[in-house]
Amino acid sequence: MRAPNHLNALRAFEAVGRHLSYVAAAEELHVTPAAIGQMIRGLEETLGIELFHRSTSGASRLVLTDAARAAMPELQAGFELLAQAVERLKASKARITVTVTVPPALADKWFLYRVERFQRKYPRYDLHIDLSLRLVDFTADRVDAGIRYGTGHWPDLAATFLMRDEFFPVCSPALLEGEHPLRTPADLNHHPLIHDISMRAAPAFPTWRSWVQKTGNAGVVDCERGLQINDSAAAIHTAISGNGVALGRTCLVERDIAEGRLVRPFPQAQSCDLAYYVVHRKDNGNEPAVVAFKEWLLGEANAR
Repeated sequence: MRAPNHLNALRAFEAVGRHLSYVAAAEELHVTPAAIGQMIRGLEETLGIELFHRSTSGASRLVLTDAARAAMPELQAGFELLAQAVERLKASKARITVTVTVPPALADKWFLYRVERFQRKYPRYDLHIDLSLRLVDFTADRVDAGIRYGTGHWPDLAATFLMRDEFFPVCSPALLEGEHPLRTPADLNHHPLIHDISMRAAPAFPTWRSWVQKTGNAGVVDCERGLQINDSAAAIHTAISGNGVALGRTCLVERDIAEGRLVRPFPQAQSCDLAYYVVHRKDNGNEPAVVAFKEWLLGEANAR
């Protein structure tokens, strides 16, 4: 809906209606009483109605007509909405939306509960977080920065090492007790193995097979059976529920271990060449919002 014509005249009418005085309205609007009178007369001619008349009792003063009095509340509400809209536009200059992309599992288990610290440190920046499973196009999707997991080489993106995981079995504390408590890797044969197949296309991504081989448990553990889940966070949640043993990744399970939802039944761990990287377009690395997000992330990773 378009704004009505004669906004200045309507503003003068509203001010005179509150003060019932051309002089007081003129002082508020920083114009002359004559200018106020001219705008009121022009508005009356345009609308074809009288807005004010002089009181005939006692001292001469302005009195709203019935039509003007009925319209005044809605007119004042309209100017209040306009004032709020203007303030919102002013405030928008002080805030900047930063669009970032984060792998869903990392967001679930590591990133999202740290976001409040970013917002406290950088109150001007509002994060718009993309949790797409696909690799987003930073230019087409207007993404400022993000986190990616891999070798650190992506065309058209600058990448800075963030953190690296070790992989090791994790399970609910309940599996350390019962009929077949987990004491040695051989005890894994009595429990479902939870396979994270979200990175099946990446040969460097550790699996139960590679963990068994690299930790000297080949022939001890049947590593082919169990549940296959194509989401790392879901695989961890399944282990927390006691429905098997997952191959955990350091940054995805550290909080669950610290808070007692998961335990490491064995110390053997496998390293991985893949890692998390902070990434951004090569042409926006010096933008203040990107610098702030990158420095904050590196600080969070170093504080682990």
